[in-house]
Amino acid sequence: DFDLIFKSPGIPIHLPEIEQSFKKGKITSQTKIFLENCPGKIVGITGTKGKSTTSSLIYQILKNNGVRVYLIGNIEKPVLSYLLRASKDDVFVCELSSHQLYNLEKSPQIAVFLNVYPEHLDYYKNLKEYSQAKANITAYQGKNDFLIYNSGNKIVREIARKSKARKIAIKGEYYDLDRKAAIEAAKIFRVPNNIILKTIKEFKNLPYRMESVGTFKGINFYNDALATIPEATIGAIESLGNRVETIMLGGFERNVDFKNLAEKILKSRIKNVILFPTTGKKIWKDIVGAAKGGGVPEHFFTDNMDDAVKLAFKNTGKGKICLLSTASSSFNIFKDYREKGDLFKKYVKRYGKR
Repeated sequence: DFDLIFKSPGIPIHLPEIEQSFKKGKITSQTKIFLENCPGKIVGITGTKGKSTTSSLIYQILKNNGVRVYLIGNIEKPVLSYLLRASKDDVFVCELSSHQLYNLEKSPQIAVFLNVYPEHLDYYKNLKEYSQAKANITAYQGKNDFLIYNSGNKIVREIARKSKARKIAIKGEYYDLDRKAAIEAAKIFRVPNNIILKTIKEFKNLPYRMESVGTFKGINFYNDALATIPEATIGAIESLGNRVETIMLGGFERNVDFKNLAEKILKSRIKNVILFPTTGKKIWKDIVGAAKGGGVPEHFFTDNMDDAVKLAFKNTGKGKICLLSTASSSFNIFKDYREKGDLFKKYVKRYGKR
């Protein structure tokens, strides 16, 4: 018997006790309280992929223009740590996950909606429920609010169509989309073009996101450990181009479809795929199926990063790229994407010096 329950984002929403508490209106969250009580302006950013980079870039542009701005939410400090000292002159750039957006009844004044792809289907009943959680970024906006949205993503486009906010459509892929979103957000705050462009030019990719580890024994290694869905890995392959010769794939099973990724790999110049459990076998099956009897890359199954990196050094040519971009979550053989990425960097540097 509780008057109010603070639910952290990671607690499943479909536990019987949680579902019952939602029905009784007894559940709240830090995000809900912050959005409903913050006197400053909130820029909320969501999307299956790209929200951390976009949030960081918007924050940096506004900061470079002298705005009193704070980076909060899913990427930085908890939102309530700022609420009591927030003023109407403050701007809060807030990365919002689907878990944080679920059950909200207020949207930020400026919303950035990047994309929706199948993800967290072990948490939500289906893609529709996941999309509905994401939709709260704009569901409660009014005519004086702004929605910057990716018109190239079908689900986002449909959600935006119902929004009452002033709409700013953008299109792009991967980091190009993130930059376009940040530019449009900066324009709302009337940031001069020279500051926007200078900030973008100097901005470095966040760790675990297309992070260049360096060149070792003539091989370029990239750490894209946060690519936990096929679409992100496809984007990484497209971004790095034909020099990608070895790729590391596979991880925790979340009932995701890998057929488009399989086709992308076959169309690329990737010669080696290193596959982790559990989805590694599923990805390889899709690659073989998509090949329809034609040529396929060399494939290697392993259950640890040490051997994976050894295989990469043995099979990747000089001047080529080895890409860690698993298209799967990490919660089986790795603690999380950080551990996966850190182990990748550790062994690359260790064997690269021998």
